[in-house]
Amino acid sequence: MSVRLTRDLNAEGFGSGAIRRMVRDEQLTRIRRGGFASSDQVANHRQLIDTTIPRLGPGNVLSHSSAAWLHGLPGDNRKLARVTVTKPGKGGNSIGPYVHRYRTPLPDDDIEVVDGLARTVLARTVADIGRCSELGFAVAAADAALRRGMSRDDLDLQLQASRRHGIRRARTMAELADAHSESAGESLSRVTIWRLGLPTPELQYEIVVQGIHYRADFAWPDLRVLGEFDGKVKYGALLRPGETADDVVMREKRREAALRAAGWWVVRWTYKEAFRPTLLEGLLRPALFGTH
Repeated sequence: MSVRLTRDLNAEGFGSGAIRRMVRDEQLTRIRRGGFASSDQVANHRQLIDTTIPRLGPGNVLSHSSAAWLHGLPGDNRKLARVTVTKPGKGGNSIGPYVHRYRTPLPDDDIEVVDGLARTVLARTVADIGRCSELGFAVAAADAALRRGMSRDDLDLQLQASRRHGIRRARTMAELADAHSESAGESLSRVTIWRLGLPTPELQYEIVVQGIHYRADFAWPDLRVLGEFDGKVKYGALLRPGETADDVVMREKRREAALRAAGWWVVRWTYKEAFRPTLLEGLLRPALFGTH
């Protein structure tokens, strides 16, 4: 469903009462005052951008979570309730019902225009996310950006040029970032493992059992322990032509049985454990330091 402004609906003969009823009946979703679209939260962010940017004055550049979304980076979807922009200059931030505006230096080289929208370039976006977001989400964004071709040199230059609030967290993000991490869940898990002080795992570790090649999300080879992050998106990606989700689950069970038979201890977890350190520690610590 395309973005529909109040004036457009009025022109089609819908008055304020009719619009309220359409929102109530979920025929429309209110994106912001005067802007309506479908009910999908993530897709709505682009629609929120389209209804908000025309209302802002010149010089506002999409940044932080909004720029990350446009770059296709993972992030905290709770931040998508507002459009995030940066206006070059000095001054404080402001947060309104639909817009989070930063006022900070923004060189021309940090700006690009794509599909008619001015946004921060990839490395600047990741640096801003690193300073202003929770570390787990920041590392997930940095990992994805590295997979898409962002160079560490570009990110380092952005961080070296920054003296703003949160720069220490952003530098930690850069130290932890790894292009081998293949999903946001794996990135969040790595940050939790790091915070727990557990041994650093190898990523995308390959094991050969009876001539068959397997790969694990995480591995501690010296301890013969493998870690697997289980997400619904991941299982969807594992589907082969003609397979069902049940087929994938059975194949994964056979894979795990083969790895265990070869002397590996396999630990599995989900977003629930990745977000709650005590739960993940309860799974990993006995495997890494106990007897198995």
